[in-house]
Amino acid sequence: MVDTAPTPFEIEHTSPAVLTVKVPLARTSEAWFLLRSDAHHDNPHCRWDLEKRHLDEVVARRAGIIDVGDLFCAMQGKYDKRSDKSTCRPEHQCTDYLDALVRTAADFYEPYAHNWLIMGQGNHETAVQNRHETNLTERLVSTLNDRTGSHVKLGGYTGWVRFQLTQSTKRASRKLWWIHGYGGGGPVTMDTIQAQRQRGYIENADVMVSGHTHDAWALDTIKLRLNNAGAVERRVLWQIKTPTYKDEYADGAAGWHVQTGKPPKPLGAFWIRLTWPSIDGPEIEVHRAQ
Repeated sequence: MVDTAPTPFEIEHTSPAVLTVKVPLARTSEAWFLLRSDAHHDNPHCRWDLEKRHLDEVVARRAGIIDVGDLFCAMQGKYDKRSDKSTCRPEHQCTDYLDALVRTAADFYEPYAHNWLIMGQGNHETAVQNRHETNLTERLVSTLNDRTGSHVKLGGYTGWVRFQLTQSTKRASRKLWWIHGYGGGGPVTMDTIQAQRQRGYIENADVMVSGHTHDAWALDTIKLRLNNAGAVERRVLWQIKTPTYKDEYADGAAGWHVQTGKPPKPLGAFWIRLTWPSIDGPEIEVHRAQ
């Protein structure tokens, strides 16, 4: 049985695109956050075992979850030209297909609702809203909050998370910018080109996260600035590409993914770990969740 004790974080939407997370940190403490996207949870190829393992680790660490979209796959609706109910999971082979997606997702994620900070929306969710005039992410957020008394926040296609950190009387903040993603990513560059373009218009993020292409990497680069005291400061910028939980390649024997020459994709998510070990201020570490 998963322990659903609440996390130590207070959260609030300070604007539609900004979530503020208050994080108390003693010198010896740490705060963990799971960064994930592209679960495609209702897809038969989704690795529920891996997803559950990471979510159970979230609860054990009293961590927060930041999901940047495509939690749903949702490709078998009536007005989707790719629709084929025979490829659904058995519980979704029904006349109220979209309702069933929300019900079964809520059943799976209910034990983790108090750890979930924000659910963003990806192109799969926006496609359903365009075709069927219903927002699956909003419905899942509402269902989880109604069932559990949690405070999961609904995100858009892009947004910010502002971590407000406190240690005794000291205050600091770290900022995370996220976008679900767009385009094909590229078999060689794996979407690093778009990441570099995004750096051109995102000014003061400490972490930049995107998904969509089902790749996995973390790049740390150094940003320089001249502070008001006339000294040069160095700051680390992390850019993270979150992978998927959908193993569409499997053993490579058959399937659309294989027939169109697409490679096996990495599975899992990323962790960020926040600490405040010294007078130099909070630090960010990035780890793969595999």
